[in-house]
Amino acid sequence: MRLQLDAFGAPDIRHGFFTREGGVSEGLFASLNCSIGSGDDPAKVDENKRRACAALGLAADRLVTGYQVHGRAVALVEQPWRYEDRPRVDALVTRARGVALGILTADCAPVLLADAAVPLVAAAHAGWRGAVGGVLDEVLAAMESAGAERRRIVAGIGPSIGPRSYEVGPEFPAPFLAEDQANTRFFAAAPRAGHFLFDLGAYAEAKLRRLGVGSVARTGGDTCAEPDRFFSYRRCCLNGEGKFGHLLSAIALAP
Repeated sequence: MRLQLDAFGAPDIRHGFFTREGGVSEGLFASLNCSIGSGDDPAKVDENKRRACAALGLAADRLVTGYQVHGRAVALVEQPWRYEDRPRVDALVTRARGVALGILTADCAPVLLADAAVPLVAAAHAGWRGAVGGVLDEVLAAMESAGAERRRIVAGIGPSIGPRSYEVGPEFPAPFLAEDQANTRFFAAAPRAGHFLFDLGAYAEAKLRRLGVGSVARTGGDTCAEPDRFFSYRRCCLNGEGKFGHLLSAIALAP
């Protein structure tokens, strides 16, 4: 039902990169779809969220998510808000105990972070736009403002679209190379002339390390290439399916 990383070994930290398994949704949403916006039955999505939160030892009303827009804005969470009141942010930070910070993905990279010494946790939605646009920079700055130290921060990157599945057009590398010419190493030639294969997970890991994070780990997994385990926007488009579910990744401080 969920993937975990040994890097988050502190007893205060609870986390999970949830797969699509272990829920109650059906059809294209089978089975642990955690996004109401997908078009799934809201009651089933609520039950899926309840099951995911139960795995973290929390009630479903302790889960907080943002209205993700592939941007760089960060919200400091002091207490849970209603789903309909969620702000337009792609990263969340909290020192509040018993509050689960959630990120929804279907190919983008979910990034969970913690400084157990504060203690403090954070979560970021790192699609390619957000990753190169500064969401990781901003979430680390927000963590520091709340008392964290970068050298103590542990970051975990969950399943995302893999480099063999992520073909991009000839214009795609430009913002990455403008940031750093060394980013060319995250691009390989694609079968189609002039196109590239992009390694989003490796780019996110390298950027976190360059930003001074003390420890970075990855679960692995290719969301597009593993339909039994993960939801994928790109796979949905390639198959002409029209609708798709979202994976939940969440982190919390123990109550």
